[in-house]
Amino acid sequence: MSSTPDPQSPADRAASFSTGADVYARVRPTYPADAVDWMVPPKTAQVLDLGAGTGLLTRRLVDRGLDVVAVDASRPMLDELAATLPGVTTHVGSAEELPLPDASVDTVVVGQAWHWFDEARASAEIARVLRAGGTLAVVWNDRDERIDWVSRFGEILHTGDQLQPDSEQSSAAPALGEMFGEVEVAEFRWLHHLPTADLRALAGSRSYFLTLPEPERDRLLQRVDDLVVTHPDLAGTQEIAMPYVTTAYRARRR
Repeated sequence: MSSTPDPQSPADRAASFSTGADVYARVRPTYPADAVDWMVPPKTAQVLDLGAGTGLLTRRLVDRGLDVVAVDASRPMLDELAATLPGVTTHVGSAEELPLPDASVDTVVVGQAWHWFDEARASAEIARVLRAGGTLAVVWNDRDERIDWVSRFGEILHTGDQLQPDSEQSSAAPALGEMFGEVEVAEFRWLHHLPTADLRALAGSRSYFLTLPEPERDRLLQRVDDLVVTHPDLAGTQEIAMPYVTTAYRARRR
């Protein structure tokens, strides 16, 4: 007996981003400069941005004058990256089978993507492409849901989500293999400014939303619209400041 594919499986959730790459690039937050400074050692020259997506973290690296190679499983996402960062080398590939030579980069960064990887295999592959003493840095942007409207927005996004806790907002420390030393952690609080109307697009950029049937998508977006016009912190505003907590981890290759 054949089984029916589960559109809410982790694999299909990850693949869903290919259908909304342009929206993702427009509305998703970047990463604060001080977090990137903490993640990337001063003497870094070559960097692998793993799970680079549309290049939200890649741009921060390029702005530092680094030689960056971007790897992602989605060609549409990488096409968005290449359109704005044509000087960056891109490869379609996975964390478990990196298309890079041994000991070829000084630093590997992973922004908002570690949860999609097979942790043990990815750690081994990253250790392979890192030079001795190189750094692996994993970073997460989480909404600061101590703010009432942000909390309510989060509740709307997760209604019916079977992959809780939120796989796209999971800031747990990575479990790395014996090739890595102690995992350090740092936290950064900041504000992402965006048009209030883009809350709708932000909700629509998430993997859970992208795998829902269209009627359920419409209901979710209607709830976002209702929040925007009824919550006193949002009603009548043209721009909002979404509070984020960025959690970064780093460890050195032995």
